[in-house]
Amino acid sequence: MNAKKYDVYAIGNAIVDYEIEVDNTFLGVNGLEKGLMTLAEQDRQRDLLRAAKSKIRKKQAGGSAANSVVALAQFGGKGFYSCKVASDIDGIFYRDDLVKQGVDTNLSDEKLDDGETGKCLVMITPDTERTMSTFLGISSNLSLSELNLDQLENSHYLFLEGYLVSSPSGLGAMKEAKKQAKAAGAQIALTFSDPSMVKYFGEQMNEVVGDGVDLLFCNELEAKIYTETNDLSQAIKNLKKITKSYVITLGSKGAEIWDGKNTYYIDAVKTKAVDSTGAGDIYAGTFLYGINYGLSFEVAGNLASLAASQVVSQYGPRLKKSKIQEFLSKVNNKN
Repeated sequence: MNAKKYDVYAIGNAIVDYEIEVDNTFLGVNGLEKGLMTLAEQDRQRDLLRAAKSKIRKKQAGGSAANSVVALAQFGGKGFYSCKVASDIDGIFYRDDLVKQGVDTNLSDEKLDDGETGKCLVMITPDTERTMSTFLGISSNLSLSELNLDQLENSHYLFLEGYLVSSPSGLGAMKEAKKQAKAAGAQIALTFSDPSMVKYFGEQMNEVVGDGVDLLFCNELEAKIYTETNDLSQAIKNLKKITKSYVITLGSKGAEIWDGKNTYYIDAVKTKAVDSTGAGDIYAGTFLYGINYGLSFEVAGNLASLAASQVVSQYGPRLKKSKIQEFLSKVNNKN
């Protein structure tokens, strides 16, 4: 690749995650659909937060693409993240955390607006399944104003977060970023983010896909919903019409990766799972690191599998430096 300042330029929601341990009864009593992310109005989320107050484990900066670009940075890559937060306590916390993690961002150069920063209640049941209630707050107003086209043009990959399709202004920002990235010769990577995004915002997702993308990240359920089939092999045939390559995560069955010519089956790393939050995000970020730094799709997939296995065995989507070095050593020793 020709030298550019950034490996990945990502745009997505800026969300402060509240990790909460609950049981299935809590989900049922509060009318939550297990395993999905649902958007909530501010009052609804405040009610849920009050009901779960005693069950909160911790708070941290999150958001799907943010988790991915932080993972990229943790492995040694260079990322830029465009997002929107308010000037409240959570917004300042979020901005400072991105900078601390080594990610450049539009937030460091902007005066933050009044309002409320987005929040996500990540409710984790004993079976490690995550159910999310998200109030986007000011992030729902993410628009073309948050794009930094100079930095986008100086990036190898544009990484688009599927969650943004739920916002008209976010959808507009995704489409414009894709247009500008293509003009600059950058590769376009898209993550579907969550089954609810392709289930309820399929038309908007189709607008983003447009004439196709270079790299698609999704899980098995998202692939089936988007292609309107219950057969994974048929879903894959349909996905190959809209993307030049893909990564389909299959949970405990690992992942299927296609580089445009060859298909690779990546085994899952056996681990004791306690929290699946952010596993797909870290998989994508680690994979993007790998292919930016000379790893084949297969080797990058193995590295991403190691990283994701660590994330599900702990609480929170951040990796320890010692684990990153351990994973890099394992991959390098196999090459």
